[in-house]
Amino acid sequence: MSGAKPFAISKQEVWKAYRQVKSNGGAAGVDAESIEAFEQDLKGNLYRLWNRMASGTYFPPPVREVVIPKRDGGERKLGIPTVTDRIAQTVVKRSLEPKVEPRFHGDSYGYRPGKSAVDAVGRARERCWQYDWVVDLDIRAFFDTLDHDLVKRAVRKYTDRRWVLLYVERWLTAPIQREDGTLTARPAGTPQGGVVSPLLANIFLHLAFDAWMAQTFPQVPFERYADDILVHCRTREQAERVRQAVQERLVRCKLEVHPSKTKIVYCQDSNRRASYPETSFEFLSFTFRPRRARDRRGAYFVSFSPAVSRGAAKRIRQEMRRSWRLPRRTDKALTDLAHMFNPVIRGWIGYFGYYHKSALYPVFRHLNLTLGWWAMRKYKRLKGHRRRAEHWLGRIARRQPTLFAHWQLLGVRPTAG
Repeated sequence: MSGAKPFAISKQEVWKAYRQVKSNGGAAGVDAESIEAFEQDLKGNLYRLWNRMASGTYFPPPVREVVIPKRDGGERKLGIPTVTDRIAQTVVKRSLEPKVEPRFHGDSYGYRPGKSAVDAVGRARERCWQYDWVVDLDIRAFFDTLDHDLVKRAVRKYTDRRWVLLYVERWLTAPIQREDGTLTARPAGTPQGGVVSPLLANIFLHLAFDAWMAQTFPQVPFERYADDILVHCRTREQAERVRQAVQERLVRCKLEVHPSKTKIVYCQDSNRRASYPETSFEFLSFTFRPRRARDRRGAYFVSFSPAVSRGAAKRIRQEMRRSWRLPRRTDKALTDLAHMFNPVIRGWIGYFGYYHKSALYPVFRHLNLTLGWWAMRKYKRLKGHRRRAEHWLGRIARRQPTLFAHWQLLGVRPTAG
């Protein structure tokens, strides 16, 4: 038919992708265009994107690099696509994901519909009770070192749509714009921050690790959340053997196991009392280690279980201190502060409070202390009187125990102690 496009991409799919990108929000890319600015000519922008994608002439712009600090003192580099490019990536993701999702392993949890990090932590907790040993695997710079040819080969196993393969290739090789404005080619890796990057990572690791593990060690369970991986073993000897085999497998896939961060951990508890140097590990910002617990009859025992990690608790306190700056917000009423920050507090409690929530008590006692400082600065009658400020907050907490999301967690006693 005259004027037909070479690729069968519907305008409706581009519209649905736009709606999805809009609902997810996100920062501007190299063109500094926000979603609101994109919507100033929404019909024209979406038509131009559809026309280019359907004709094969869409070339993604560079991704804007943003550097954020990592827990271990290093840096994580995120690649932020433009709004237009996020929509284009979503079109491809919506085409590819239904084909690969049913094929993925049940213990792959990262960036998958219906699965979450909390699910992964819960399954790991159960298996730590069943298996004595854990191999805590760390892949060095996974998103930065993915081999492009191997990624493309992996994607071809699930689709033969030429336009999907074409645009995946172009996204893999799109340059990076550094913070100083310079452009850098990307010979390997896929940028964290891209819409399609998590799906490409899951496709790659499904073949490189999940399916390989199921075939090579069918009796050895694991949890994988993106590139965070735990493997459960019966004995130390089995753990050593699995670690060596995984290391060799990943080398063949042009990846490297981090030699110092990958470790074998003994899941010590009341029934496993042997002494080994490694008895804790961190997974998805939870620390798994021996902890005192109480059974249904009230008797104490030692359980190997997760709770919010020290690093995660520190990051929460830092965000409250540096970003919220509560003591300086004396122009706000207490109800205003609750309205502003409750969504974030609920998020922390909803995630970190899922397992061993009492580990969050010190974090939120610190928040109560900060609210006391705010009260002392706002009200002259409380200035310099910490105890008086605590009692004032306590009376409010008893009258309105749901005003702040963390008050019920602490038993509605907003005191510093």
